Amino acid sequence: MKKVVALVLSLVLLMSVTAAFADKTPLTLWSIAVEGDANRAAYLAAVDAFNEANPDYEMTMEPTENEAYKTKIKAAMSAGTDLPDIFFTWSMSFLGDFVDAGRVYCLDDVLPAYKDKLTDTVLANSTYDGKHYGVPLTMNVVTMFANMDMLKEVGYDAVPETYDELIVLCDKLLEAGKIPFGVAGKENWCLSEYTEPLLVKTIGSEGLKKCYTGEESWDQPGVITAMEKFIELKKYIDPNAAALGNEEVKQNFIDGKYAFYQNGSWNCGDISDKAQFTAQACMFPVVDAEKSSLYQMIGGPNDTLAVTATSANPELCAKAAFDLGCIISREGNLNGAGLPTWAVDYDTSSVKYLSNQVAEMVAKSDGMVLFGDNFLSADAANTYLDYIAQIFAGDIDAEAFAKGLAADLK
Repeated sequence: MKKVVALVLSLVLLMSVTAAFADKTPLTLWSIAVEGDANRAAYLAAVDAFNEANPDYEMTMEPTENEAYKTKIKAAMSAGTDLPDIFFTWSMSFLGDFVDAGRVYCLDDVLPAYKDKLTDTVLANSTYDGKHYGVPLTMNVVTMFANMDMLKEVGYDAVPETYDELIVLCDKLLEAGKIPFGVAGKENWCLSEYTEPLLVKTIGSEGLKKCYTGEESWDQPGVITAMEKFIELKKYIDPNAAALGNEEVKQNFIDGKYAFYQNGSWNCGDISDKAQFTAQACMFPVVDAEKSSLYQMIGGPNDTLAVTATSANPELCAKAAFDLGCIISREGNLNGAGLPTWAVDYDTSSVKYLSNQVAEMVAKSDGMVLFGDNFLSADAANTYLDYIAQIFAGDIDAEAFAKGLAADLK
C-alpha cells in the first residue's frame, strides 16, 4: 500500500511540475553560439537571466554553426514559416534583405527605454529608412594576431607596418622553417579576412565602400594590385590551408604553429587565455600610404539580434532582445569575444589583454568599412565570396577578379 501511495504522490508531483512548465510561454532564440563559439557563454548567461527574470516565459536557444546558419535563416525568411521569435543576424544588407521582405519587427516603440545606453553610431548599421530593426551586440574588427616569440626568433621585436617590410619578415620566417600565416581555406569568409585588409590598405576605406556600393568600379588598378598581393601572400600561407577550417587554424596558431593568424577580434579571449607564447593584436600593414593608413580597418558594429514580425508577442520579444543584447555586449566584452556596443557601466578590470589592444587600435581608426559579405546583399555577397575562393584556388588572376566583379556586381 505504501508503495502505491508513493507512486501516486510521485505522479502527482511529476504532473504538477509538467503543468508548471506547460503554463510557461515558450520563446525561441536562434543563434550561432554553438559549442566552441567565442560568444556562447555570453548567450547562455543572457538566456538564463531572462528566464529567471520572467518566470511566465521559457526561452530556449537553438544554435547553428556559422555557415549553416546563413543558409538556415535565409531559407526560413524566404519561406516565412517556422520562424523563431528572436534571431541572430549580421547587420546592413544581411538584415536589410529580411527587413525589405517584411519579416522583421520594427523596434522604434521599444528603443526609447534603452536609448541612453546606445549611440546612433552603433545603431546605424541596423537602421533602414530611419527605422530601427536590430539590437547591437558586440563590435569586431579584422585583427592580425602575432606570435611575438616566433618573430623574435628571426630578429623582430615589432610587427612591420608596411607590406614590403612584412614580406621581408615572411621570407626570414620561411628560411627558418616556420609558417608565416595560417588561413582557413575551406571557409570563404575566412579568406575574405585576408583580401579585405589588403583592399582597404591599398585603395582605402572610402575606396572599398565605393566598390561595395557601386559608386566606383571594381575594375581599377588598386583592386588589381591588392589581389596581386594576395596571390603573392599565398607563398607564406600554410600549404594545407585548402583543407583547413577556422577552428583548426585558430588552434594551430594557439599551439604555436604560425607566426600570424588574421581573423575577427572575437578571438581575443581564446588567444589571450590559451596561447603559450606572447601574443599581440595588430593591424595588417599598409600597401599604399597615399590612400590608406595603418588604422584603417575592416569591421564595425555588426552582430545583431532582431525580432520576427510573426512572433506571437513581438513587443515582449523586442524588450527581451534589448535585455539579451545588453548582457551579451557586457559578457562578450569580458570574455574577449568582442568590443561592447552598449554603455560600459561595469568593472572592466578583467577584460582580456588582447581585447584592450584591439580597443586601443579602434580608438585610433581613421576609416572603417564593414565586412563585405554583410555590407553586400545576399546574392551579391555570394558572388563576391565566390570570386575570392576562385583567386585563392588559382582559377583566376587578379585582373580577372577585378573585371569579373565589375561585370557581375553592377
